[in-house]
Amino acid sequence: MIDRLTLFLTLTICSGVVQGAGLATLHRAAESITAGELQSHVNVLADDSFEGRESGSRGGRAAGMYLLKELEQRGLRGGGDDAGFFQSFGEGYRNVLGFLEGSDAELKRQVVVVGAHYDHVGYGSRRNSYGPFGYVHNGADDNASGTAGILETVDACLAMPAPPKRSILFAFWDGEEKGLLGSRHWVENPTIDLANVAFMINVDMIGRMQNRQIEVFGSRTAPGLRRLVSEINYGSSLELKFNWELKANSDHHSFISHNIPALMFHTGLHDDYHRPSDDAHKLNAEGMELASRLLFGVAYEVADRSDLGSFRSEAQSETPTARQQLEQPLPASPPRLGVRWYSDDEGPGLLIAHVERGTAAQRAGLLVNDRLIEFAGTKIAGEDQFRQDVLFAKSHVEMLVVREGEEHPLKLAIDLDGQPTRLGIAWREDAGEPGTVIVTRVVSGSPGRVAGLQTGDRIYAIANEPFKVGRELYDKFTTLPSPIELTIERNGRLQSVSLEVPPPRG
Repeated sequence: MIDRLTLFLTLTICSGVVQGAGLATLHRAAESITAGELQSHVNVLADDSFEGRESGSRGGRAAGMYLLKELEQRGLRGGGDDAGFFQSFGEGYRNVLGFLEGSDAELKRQVVVVGAHYDHVGYGSRRNSYGPFGYVHNGADDNASGTAGILETVDACLAMPAPPKRSILFAFWDGEEKGLLGSRHWVENPTIDLANVAFMINVDMIGRMQNRQIEVFGSRTAPGLRRLVSEINYGSSLELKFNWELKANSDHHSFISHNIPALMFHTGLHDDYHRPSDDAHKLNAEGMELASRLLFGVAYEVADRSDLGSFRSEAQSETPTARQQLEQPLPASPPRLGVRWYSDDEGPGLLIAHVERGTAAQRAGLLVNDRLIEFAGTKIAGEDQFRQDVLFAKSHVEMLVVREGEEHPLKLAIDLDGQPTRLGIAWREDAGEPGTVIVTRVVSGSPGRVAGLQTGDRIYAIANEPFKVGRELYDKFTTLPSPIELTIERNGRLQSVSLEVPPPRG
């Protein structure tokens, strides 16, 4: 099997991912994001002295000043009103905005917005808290964790040899807890031309990661986003859960409602959500590090790649039910032969233990206790090989059978059911992920099953080469010599799978 890193680098060159920066350079910059620094930011923002960071409050304004100083120290330009860092609105609310100019003379006119809300619910009320009320709701996870992730993403971008081709607006939204007010105000009163916003990435609550899982929302809003995020996730222990729901429950929705592609990263709700008990010491700092490194890689790649693709309006109607239908496994295919067998030490081949009614085996006259010794002109050497021979054989074959009471072996003609298959898999194409197919069936005993393929796996490449449509994939499956190398994605993790298959037909 080929080395996985070689496979990945080959794949990314072919597919256009990590075009300019290089995977190793991205990984080095991502290492600047540490659990300790993330926790340090959260400890400040979720301290009682900030009084729960309610929008327009003394604590909320203090949190905004902390972010202002952090952006100034990093040398970013102001992205707010009058080239400053603030955008004021509402009843003393303030978005905090920092601008990193892109490196490409043309593409830097386009902007990727990378944001998180920094406000919380203050002392809590019946409108915004699950209680008890009247105590500081520090909001360590919601959303000091995401705010810290953005600050560390700024640092990682600055650690790169050069800025990405597109510009990045780092946004810390105020008023999210009052109804996405900050992000909604910005898209209605943008500090840059909204027509130049190519993409938005939102991070909301990444501090309570469990089982190294992170949810990814919005992957349907532009073609190929699931693949992009999964390829950036290469080498990580993170498991990605792609969620098709698009609700007005965080700031990415403000951009999606304006037909701007957007992603959101999230590690899930918990019992401390909107309660005074959401404190800094309860966070999973290592999980924040993993999530923030993924955030950085995706943000830089989105800003750096040549073509992002356009907004998919279909995403707004692609519900979890639509996903279930798309990924629904096909029913098991009917048996081609229709027998069960076992091997013994008393003779060659395999002994028939059962013949299914209505199958090719019954039509051909096979009986229980017949000994199968040849199939399609080849001696039966073992069970696994026999299974694959049956799957791949042409429809009309002959079998040589030893039967009790018969002096000589019998030659029986059999018309197998179904069509021959070389790998034993079926798939379905996905309009939202061009150049990708979803495995919908893996036949028992087939090379696909032996190699460990599962329904729901995404196939990204075959023999290290991407493909455009399923027909192209089928042609390669039927002609390439064994072993066939597949690059698959399962739960956001890339894997290389090697299939030992019969010789190609023809």
